[in-house]
Amino acid sequence: MNYYLLAQIFFVVLSAVCLLVIYRGLKIGLRNFDEAERKRILKKYWLILTIWIVLISIASLSGFTSDFDSLPPRPALFIVVPAIALIFILSAKQTKQILQSIPPQYLINIQMFRVPVEILLWLLLLSGVTPVQMTFEGQNFDILVGLTAPLAAYFAISKGRFNRKFAIAWNVFGLLLLANILIIAILSMPTPLRMFMNEPANTEVGKFPVIFLPAILVPIAYYFHAFSLKQLLMSPK
Repeated sequence: MNYYLLAQIFFVVLSAVCLLVIYRGLKIGLRNFDEAERKRILKKYWLILTIWIVLISIASLSGFTSDFDSLPPRPALFIVVPAIALIFILSAKQTKQILQSIPPQYLINIQMFRVPVEILLWLLLLSGVTPVQMTFEGQNFDILVGLTAPLAAYFAISKGRFNRKFAIAWNVFGLLLLANILIIAILSMPTPLRMFMNEPANTEVGKFPVIFLPAILVPIAYYFHAFSLKQLLMSPK
């Protein structure tokens, strides 16, 4: 079996599915907006995504993100840019209104996508292009977030429950595990910062379509932890 081709295909498929699920959630969050505003925001969502996907595709196919001679590593730039955008999104008035209309379970359950992400990383390991420390066979424990997401949503929020502190703690737990793998990924790249010297180095994340991991899937993970935390902090104790 060609594990590498399978992983490539499903990085595209998983990214597309996640963005469509987010679109559905956004429509739910916009149900109390007037029709014109709702259409404007949904159109803006697809426009920004289209520009972003075209940009990261060109950057990876041209070899720009495969150059690890500069610091910070170029694939890391595609994590930082969405992070900067998140600051403005969280402070927007519309974001608060949208979060007030979205079920809290949705913002937690979406993190289940991290299970297939870890399976795709494992397939890259089997293909010999990703170092073991970036998978669940090594020091990447991010799969725990995806596996515990439905349990966290059930015990914290479902059936009349609202354990705000538990939900906040789970989100913090998810962010810490995400930070762990991001640090490992950066320290596995062939740069002066490299600490994991085993081969192969972490260079596959700079190639198309695996670039979707740092540029789309990782931002989805920290965006929804941030959205969930903001929603929880807005809720009465």
